[in-house]
Amino acid sequence: MDWGAGAYEHIATGLEPAARRLVELAAPRAGEHAVDVGCGTGSAALLAAERGASVTGVDPAGRLLDVARTRASELGLDASFLAGDAAALPLESGSAEVVMSCFGAIFAPDANGAAAEMARVAGGENARIAFTAWLPEGALARAMGTRAQALSRAGAAGGPPPFAWHDADALAAMFAPLGFSIEIHEQALAFTAASPRAFLDAEMRDHPAWIAARSTLAGELDEVREQILAILTEGNEDAAGFRITSRYVVAIARPA
Repeated sequence: MDWGAGAYEHIATGLEPAARRLVELAAPRAGEHAVDVGCGTGSAALLAAERGASVTGVDPAGRLLDVARTRASELGLDASFLAGDAAALPLESGSAEVVMSCFGAIFAPDANGAAAEMARVAGGENARIAFTAWLPEGALARAMGTRAQALSRAGAAGGPPPFAWHDADALAAMFAPLGFSIEIHEQALAFTAASPRAFLDAEMRDHPAWIAARSTLAGELDEVREQILAILTEGNEDAAGFRITSRYVVAIARPA
């Protein structure tokens, strides 16, 4: 999927509270080197830079890297941004005290490779690897599951089941051989809009996943849209507008 398609910068705005919580728990300090994996438009990276860390953001989407560079320049922050994948970070081993990822590494096709790369780059006895991952529950998860099922019916190429980045046991099994222990912090993030329809319209217009799905779904797109709108309407928490809460985790890996 091309994460530079659409307008992910608009989606990233809604994820800012999660990025802020991630950085709070990762706690990058002045003088430390912090790496943001799958940095997108740089939300977590720039928050770490505001704390005085020297920051490197890594992402495969060149357009989003340009957005991040512009934001850093406008804010006068010490942050650089490099093209690269989570499973092949263009950084030296042990070169960062903090490696973090705000809903980025969880989309890596090679989960074990991404974990190994984050562990390789994180160095020192106070190293921290911190990342966010959605819990597979709630209305938004059901909505995305509906889209995934429709794509499968339409013949979209499927892959192996996604790794359970939210699950403490699965993470412990993956990170223990890399020399890290895991702690989990459950969080919640609310998405708001004028109405369920307005929220879905914005997602379909801006989100790269929806941009990629449009051509595949073709004639089924309107039906899938209505199915998802019904899910969002049922899960709406604000009768006067739209609010839906999704739960996620911040996972912290530290040297064992």
